[in-house]
This record gives sequence, C-alpha cells and structure tokens, in this order.
Amino acid sequence: MMVRLFIGSAAILSLATLSSLAMAQTPATPPPAAQQGLGGPLVPGICLLAREAVIANSKVGVFATARIRQLTSEAQAEVDGERKALETEAAAMQAQAAKLTPEQRAAQQKTLSDKFAPIQAKASLRAREIERTRVKAVEAISAQAQPVIAAVYKERGCGLLIDRNSVLGGNYTNDLTAAVVKGLDARLTTLDIRREALPAGTPK
Repeated sequence: MMVRLFIGSAAILSLATLSSLAMAQTPATPPPAAQQGLGGPLVPGICLLAREAVIANSKVGVFATARIRQLTSEAQAEVDGERKALETEAAAMQAQAAKLTPEQRAAQQKTLSDKFAPIQAKASLRAREIERTRVKAVEAISAQAQPVIAAVYKERGCGLLIDRNSVLGGNYTNDLTAAVVKGLDARLTTLDIRREALPAGTPK
C-alpha cells in the first residue's frame, strides 16, 4: 500500500501557474500579429491594460512566483517526511499479507489508513495555506500596481481603460501594460511572502 500525498496538486492554482500562463498568453506588449491584424486609427482616450501580464512580467511578480514555488516545495517535503515512515510500514505489511487471514489483513489496512488520514489532512491544509498565500501576494501586487496604473492612465490622457484580453483587435498604441510594468518595477521588486497559517479545521 504505497500512498503519495501531493501538496502541489492540480487543485492548487499557484502564483507560479498564474505567472507562467500570463507570460505565455499575455506578454507586456501585444504580439505583432495582434497589432497588425486589424489596425485602424488610434481612438483617443481609450486605453488598454493586461493585469495578468503586469503581474507576470514585473520583477515583483517574478519574485513572488519563485517564493510560492519555494513554499510549495517546503510544504511537500514536510508531508513527505511524515509519509515515508508509514510507506515503509505499509511495504512490510504487504510483504506479510499472504500469511494473514482476510480478517487480519482488513484490520491492518484499517490501522494503516487511520495513520495516513492525518497526513492527508495536513497535505490538504498546506495546499489551502499556499493558495491563501498566493491570493494575498496577488492582492498585494495589485495594490502596489494601482497607483502606477492611475499615473500612467493620466499621463496618456486616457478616458476609458479596457482589459486588453477582451479586445479582438485594433490599434494597440494606447496599451499601458509595458509602461505599468516599468513603473511597478521602479516601485518595488520583492515582497515579504510567508505561508499563511490556517487552523487545522479550516473548511476547504
């Protein structure tokens, strides 16, 4: 009975995942094909911004990505340390299974399952803690980016700001994303990111 308990499961949307997707799909500047696809005249006062690209491409976003990965690895190592001894016990039980009666095997399986349960609970708890940490990191970066967005918005004479990802095509001259990334980089490059601690009984 070999059991692997993963912290970094598909259920966790880490900041690392967010950043890698954003860098792959929403670069700081729109791809040439997007700029040349429809083109057209510049629409005065209408500006574009890709928030995901700001987080993904800014220095603080890259730092946060690495930090979340580190916290995930540390949490996984913690769970693996507790799991290893039980997996050794499970292997020993499996080797002796043929000599046991069905009732004895069932009793051993239940005992082992009962021992694994708190480790699985800890793995789930750590996953939720890391997700909470990711959310707080994104919120902190967004809060720091907001005054930069406002300053660039005013500087460019914008009257309306639209999510770049919702635009099908057109003139991207008033895309503020790259300028916001530059301004955010000048504002900060790191954050104090620590794993959020949740009570053991916190709902999923």
